[in-house]
Amino acid sequence: MSRRVVTFIILFTLWCIFSGMFDAFHLSLGVISCLIVTLISGDLIFKNKKVTAEHVREGINFIKYIPWLLYQILLANIHLAYLVLHPKMPIEPSVIQYKSKLKKDISKVVFANSIILTPGTITMDITENNEFIVHCISQKVADDLYTGEMEERVAHVFNEDIKRSE
Repeated sequence: MSRRVVTFIILFTLWCIFSGMFDAFHLSLGVISCLIVTLISGDLIFKNKKVTAEHVREGINFIKYIPWLLYQILLANIHLAYLVLHPKMPIEPSVIQYKSKLKKDISKVVFANSIILTPGTITMDITENNEFIVHCISQKVADDLYTGEMEERVAHVFNEDIKRSE
């Protein structure tokens, strides 16, 4: 199966899930929109011309990663609510540099976006020497990032070996 067909299937499935409209008008709009996006950017998701077993495994691992990420987002929301509602507002903003061992570009993108999706953190930059510049709202948030758990889970999704020595 070609990468463009798989890209179209993924996009159209997401269209159907997010739109929730299954009448002919909305489905035809979905097909047209997804075809246009697939033609313009179909090679962004898959570099190879064919979808391999590794792509399928990465997709399954990514689906398994999503519940853990959603749980981390929930925990971060609770922490952020605590900071805001606490009478002393113990907010300690800082900008940290996190040296990553991720090698693949897609791993870095998923990691950076996972950081951004977690309330209280913003990925500001990824440097040439693989350092993520991250704004953290509190020291706890920075410490959570330094544990490396998120990076290890992203590495697992994309089959990267990044054993931490710290």
